[in-house]
Amino acid sequence: MTTIAVARKGGQVAIAADALVTFGDTRLAHGYEANDKVFRIGDSWVGMAGTTAHFPVLRKALGSLPADELKLHSRDEVFDTFLKLHPRLKEHFFLNTKEEDADPYESSQFTVLIANASGIFGVYSYREVFEFDRFWAIGSGRAFALGAMFATFDKSKTAREVVECGVRAGCEFDKNSAGPIKAHTLKLRD
Repeated sequence: MTTIAVARKGGQVAIAADALVTFGDTRLAHGYEANDKVFRIGDSWVGMAGTTAHFPVLRKALGSLPADELKLHSRDEVFDTFLKLHPRLKEHFFLNTKEEDADPYESSQFTVLIANASGIFGVYSYREVFEFDRFWAIGSGRAFALGAMFATFDKSKTAREVVECGVRAGCEFDKNSAGPIKAHTLKLRD
């Protein structure tokens, strides 16, 4: 899996991720493959946790949306964008939407964090969208990252310090996360 963290502090937003790819019990460490778990779409940074098959699909699918459909600057815009994206994932990328028989909606099968000048957002498999005020993390190392970010948030000066601390904790304690850590910072819009 992974550790990806976002934070908002001191007029900044930041997103950071580890660099390890795993296939079952096999680890593909940094240096064997150029794996970026965070990618740029327009003026946003997007990070995703889930199967490695999702990474090229989500990059390609989001990148193919017309500009008037690719809006990621509010909770409602993110929801609308991922709602429009879902049928494309099924039709063009053959997304299997089935998880459990009792699921209330079709699943998009991934978890996403978004950082841009408007804030930090999370998208979950049923297109649930959250806007975070301080910080959040996803992936198998999320519990370690959340604990570390909680413990250091008030002491940290920047959003980048917060996310790097969180991902470092994930890399230290989660067997499916490892460095190097890649972080990106943006100025928060007033």
